[in-house]
Amino acid sequence: MPRPAPFLWFNGNAEEAASFYVSIFPNSKILAVSRYGDSGPGPKGQVMVIHFELDGQQFTALNGGPQFPFTEAVSFVVKCRDQAELDSYWDRLMAGGGKPHACGWLKDRFGLSWQVIPEQLGRLMSQSDAKKADAVMKALVQMVKLDIAALERAAETA
Repeated sequence: MPRPAPFLWFNGNAEEAASFYVSIFPNSKILAVSRYGDSGPGPKGQVMVIHFELDGQQFTALNGGPQFPFTEAVSFVVKCRDQAELDSYWDRLMAGGGKPHACGWLKDRFGLSWQVIPEQLGRLMSQSDAKKADAVMKALVQMVKLDIAALERAAETA
């Protein structure tokens, strides 16, 4: 069966972005690279398309130009086991000019949005006790990078 895979549009830095992402996630690699030739439309020798894999998920990146920048309408979620893992992914994705946003979201230096969250967030947010779920949401919206212990405390003390 065909498996859907993200196709990302970059403005001249697809190779740099793919190498950056491959350096962050385990079991990741560049799979194939196609470069523009004499017939363009990009500069001869520049990466046209780069295929890469991040821990089993395949991606394709195109150097398509400035017409279609990334927006927060599309993001990638990184579910982390513990605070150390969350901190590590947050810091690496922020490296080189990333911008933090509220509620565990960030934009990396290429403008791609990521949500770096604890894997237990879904459980904390969907508790049958609405008061506890509300307390978690109240704590969450006050955070930029998420603090797992604070989220768990919010649920416990509600």
